[in-house]
Amino acid sequence: MSTKASITAGSDHHLYFEELLDDAPRNVFLELTNPREFSIARDYFHGKTTENLIVEIPSEVMDDIAIAWIKKRGLQGAVGGPVGAEFGGPDCPWD
Repeated sequence: MSTKASITAGSDHHLYFEELLDDAPRNVFLELTNPREFSIARDYFHGKTTENLIVEIPSEVMDDIAIAWIKKRGLQGAVGGPVGAEFGGPDCPWD
């Protein structure tokens, strides 16, 4: 059995992972509602099939998704941001 554990959501997007009762989450899912544009392409070249999904995401929405992901994974230090209790850090009580 699983349930969606939300990382961030808005009227046009939802980033989440599926929380399983007996397993740690391994994958993340991004749902986009009414994307501006998207395409799915399948190519067959030298015996291999490749599939691509291309989705247009507004910059502001991508910013929200990226920031939520960085906070969820505790990657602030990897991108040069605060890592402790300082403002903007994951342990900051005022954020």
